[in-house]
Amino acid sequence: MFTNQHKPPIKQRLSQVSLGYPTQHENLVMFPFVGSRARALEYKLLDEALANGWIRITEVSESGSVPNLKVKNKSKYSVLLVDGEELVGAKQNRILNLSVMVPPYESTVIPVSCVEAGRWRNLSRKFSSARRAHYAEGRAAKARHVSESLHRSGSRYSNQAEVWDHISEKMRRMRAHSSSNASAAMYEEHYRSLDDYEKAFSVVEDQAGAVFAINGKVAGMDLFEDAAAFKQFLPKLIQSYALDALEVLPSFVRGKPSVREIKLFADEVSVAEVEAFPAVGLGDDFRLRGKKISGGALIVNEQVVHLCAFRLKEMRGTGTRGRYAAA
Repeated sequence: MFTNQHKPPIKQRLSQVSLGYPTQHENLVMFPFVGSRARALEYKLLDEALANGWIRITEVSESGSVPNLKVKNKSKYSVLLVDGEELVGAKQNRILNLSVMVPPYESTVIPVSCVEAGRWRNLSRKFSSARRAHYAEGRAAKARHVSESLHRSGSRYSNQAEVWDHISEKMRRMRAHSSSNASAAMYEEHYRSLDDYEKAFSVVEDQAGAVFAINGKVAGMDLFEDAAAFKQFLPKLIQSYALDALEVLPSFVRGKPSVREIKLFADEVSVAEVEAFPAVGLGDDFRLRGKKISGGALIVNEQVVHLCAFRLKEMRGTGTRGRYAAA
């Protein structure tokens, strides 16, 4: 167990989980976090809510706004949208800037980032959900942007130009092409390999999260309050971490981090500087701010509904792209 003298929410949650036996496919390793909690409130995840018509996600207006979308919850359930989830359609594909709990029977404007720089025209009136989350290295950089934005101005924006640069460079390295510079092209180009990764991993009993390592180095973690939510979200997480693993597969490292390294990473997360802000929707946003760690947690009813944390890498590119003018 991870133990700490003081127990603010993130420390408290980490103290409640233990590490299970790791599983590995190629150069991606998953260390399970075992220790489910009772849900702080009844809620549904994005895919289930969309499939049942309980929520509708659209542009905020006819003209649209790159960093914002509108969610209308038509159901009696709260709905959890998870950091990094990709929404496809409407004027351009977006990803969630952080985790959001949308209250029942309410409309909420959610903060997003564009992952399709070359399109600004409607493909549909509403968004659907992709079967993936944004690749982990990109989530890490975005989480840092959002934490800095909240610290400076109380807004939840990413550095959109840097997001686009990061995607463009990764697409070039992974030999994926898209006329609209959509990050989706990377997943489509490598779908067979990504599916192999996804099939290789499954949950263990009472698993509520995991730490992922690539080529023997810790990449990041995602931890939910209960096992059911993690099980639903795991396929998207595997797609996320596997895309980064595929990029460096030619330099395949068979080794895995030691349990001590995993615990050290979790301890770094538990002692990282934290800033708290009222959340979009229900709860509070806790943002992690550290030299080598980024991430955040959604806290509802004093429970960590979702925590994500990443080992930061130095950005490979330093250029920026001008934001195109929206029609």
